[in-house]
Amino acid sequence: MSDKGYLDWPFLDASHRELEAAVDRWAAEHLPSLTVNEHHDLDGTCIHLVKAMGEAGITGYAVPASGGGTLDTLSVRSLCLIRETLARHHALADFAFAMQGLGSGPISLFGSSAQKERFLPDIAAGRKLSAFALSEPDAGSDVAAMACTATRDGDDYILNGEKTWISNGGIADFYTVFARTGEAPGAKGISCFIVEADAPGFEIAERIDLVAPHPLATLRFTDCRVSASQRIGEAGRGFGIAMGTLDVFRSTVAAAALGMARRALDETLSHISNRKAFGGTLADLQLVQGKVGEMALAIDSSALLVYRSAWTRDCVADRVTREAAMAKLHATESAQQVIDAAVQLHGGHGVRRGHIVESLYRDIRALRIYEGASEVQQTIIARQAMAAFTGNNA
Repeated sequence: MSDKGYLDWPFLDASHRELEAAVDRWAAEHLPSLTVNEHHDLDGTCIHLVKAMGEAGITGYAVPASGGGTLDTLSVRSLCLIRETLARHHALADFAFAMQGLGSGPISLFGSSAQKERFLPDIAAGRKLSAFALSEPDAGSDVAAMACTATRDGDDYILNGEKTWISNGGIADFYTVFARTGEAPGAKGISCFIVEADAPGFEIAERIDLVAPHPLATLRFTDCRVSASQRIGEAGRGFGIAMGTLDVFRSTVAAAALGMARRALDETLSHISNRKAFGGTLADLQLVQGKVGEMALAIDSSALLVYRSAWTRDCVADRVTREAAMAKLHATESAQQVIDAAVQLHGGHGVRRGHIVESLYRDIRALRIYEGASEVQQTIIARQAMAAFTGNNA
């Protein structure tokens, strides 16, 4: 059983503890049988998960009350607790929930009242799925290199280009798409649009298979016409919308990694307590105890960074670029190390397909890349530190 002492930290209150308990109960009831279906019908499983979480009220936390959500504003602490809990039970459930928030995030944070009323209630209820389309074949971390264009044509925009590595690609009902509109060079000439899956000129160019299965695709836009009413925010402000959205949801990636690490430690503690070796159990061996100590330390330090970032965003500042980058970098890198240690301590069982720690080993890897690779987070942290130093000495 995972240590839940962190729920009593001052970053969280009674409502957060109640939320964690409710999601934990739901996950324990609904997710144990998930592995039976996920590989045979991945798309259908994700759609089913979103619907089930909608019926349970979980996806209501992915959007604000103005779009039919549970809380007046997006609560990063609530999002982190939900993602950590779901990821501890099953990574695919965490993915399905996360995309409801990230895919609709630009609308929740920057959309008009009409856009929120039209698109968000179905996301909150789990009736429809959303996706966030930023990356391109030649523009991942370097958003300024974006080549997808949106050209104004009367009351519409015409989109041309490709997006790739798009989670929920192929099953989303709408996509928040970032394209170059040319108001200024580089990152300043990008806008954000809501593109529905049935829009003429939009197609799924390729489905992408990953080591840890989840729906992923390359999108193609060929003279895809979108109403100007589906542009989110002002023209040319898309980069700020993208970064503002990631600023909220990047901490939740760290929380998901934290949940996976907690599960790996739980499985390890159970295994070493029961595995007979050298006249005792593995838990009696000092080298094993040392490894467990490192795992526990990594988990608690990650949790402190995750919930500091989430609390700061909820209670102190509109932007938490530095705090979120620290949380994501540390939690994802540490989770990889914790899960690797779990595999090692499980011996042959740790690399047997279908074993939970083997699944975690595949699930964790992508988290060090998406929503800003670890190297990008290091750069962000360094630049924030240098800017603060310069400001303090000005």
